[in-house]
Amino acid sequence: MKFTKEMSIMEALQAHPQAREVFMRHGLGCIGCMGATMESIEAGARMHGIDVDALLADLNALEE
Repeated sequence: MKFTKEMSIMEALQAHPQAREVFMRHGLGCIGCMGATMESIEAGARMHGIDVDALLADLNALEE
């Protein structure tokens, strides 16, 4: 499975057990908040000033 900008944060967390660590490493620590269930990876990254492309690269590296 490939992680995409449009995927919700919750979907990403459910897709791979180590996704939580990647989000935390990039500074997206509110993964337990209500927004995580509806917010896309891109929206969450933008709101926290995180480089979404770097975040996605690290998430997709989990699948390799």
